[in-house]
Amino acid sequence: MTDTRLRMGLVGAGPWARKVHGPGVAAHPGTELVSVWARRPAAAAEVAELTGATPVADFDDLLATVDAITFAVPPAVQAPLALRALEAGKHLVLEKPLAGTVDEAELLVAAADRAHATTLMMLTFRYAPEVREWLAEVHGLGGWHGGSARWMSSTLLDTKYEFSRWRHDGGALTDIGPHVFDLLDAALGPVTEVLSAHFAEAGDVWHVLLGHAGGATSTSTLTMHTPAVPPINDFSVFGANGYRALDATGDARVRYAALLDEFVALVGEGRTEHPCDIRRGLHIQRLLRAVTDAVADDRAGRQVAGG
Repeated sequence: MTDTRLRMGLVGAGPWARKVHGPGVAAHPGTELVSVWARRPAAAAEVAELTGATPVADFDDLLATVDAITFAVPPAVQAPLALRALEAGKHLVLEKPLAGTVDEAELLVAAADRAHATTLMMLTFRYAPEVREWLAEVHGLGGWHGGSARWMSSTLLDTKYEFSRWRHDGGALTDIGPHVFDLLDAALGPVTEVLSAHFAEAGDVWHVLLGHAGGATSTSTLTMHTPAVPPINDFSVFGANGYRALDATGDARVRYAALLDEFVALVGEGRTEHPCDIRRGLHIQRLLRAVTDAVADDRAGRQVAGG
């Protein structure tokens, strides 16, 4: 920390780095965007110029200039770089999913524990006041039997993401699944089991049934290949106290600013535990793997049934 502001670096130069991470850190009163690094130097230079930061040619150069890093890169790229950053003692804001595999995510959590690093995941819903108010009401009432989530958008039909290979490869499960599963888990209690999962290639639609501690169940429908205008992004719970719905659409930039409020406070106070810290990222990573395993079982079962 210098001049009471947290010196931060940005890794990445894609749409979210340009729209959310870079401008967010640059504008926040508690942070200073010092440097930007990306695999494409020209792209890093463009983001740095937009935000008043300095582009650096090497990741090690970025590590040498900052106390904390915000990542805006694919999970398979984030994991090894985040490990190096934790080994260098840096605090981290991490994109979701945390890593490309559960094994990588476990290594990152162990490294964060060793480094006593402050970490927050980009589970941006959880920092929104309206979401927190909904969760507080849900928790205060209790008695829920189940819940549901629907996320339908045309994001992966948009040309600005045509070169985002990881999004197209993982689809809605990898990109928006972490948000959905995290919020259902937060509302209804820890997810303990993936009861069933099905992937429909027509529309790239994921249907997931989750079991929660305490006996509640929840359903999720996820697709980023449906031209819904406006996008559908809603959650609900139902039970002994009726039905409570949440429209989770909102401005990611506003939510990222709230994330930075908490990140700066945690670093300043030397705290490393938070409901959305790196351990939450590992929990979600395990859920994603369980869903893909369940889809594989579903496909195998249908092949047997069909002869």
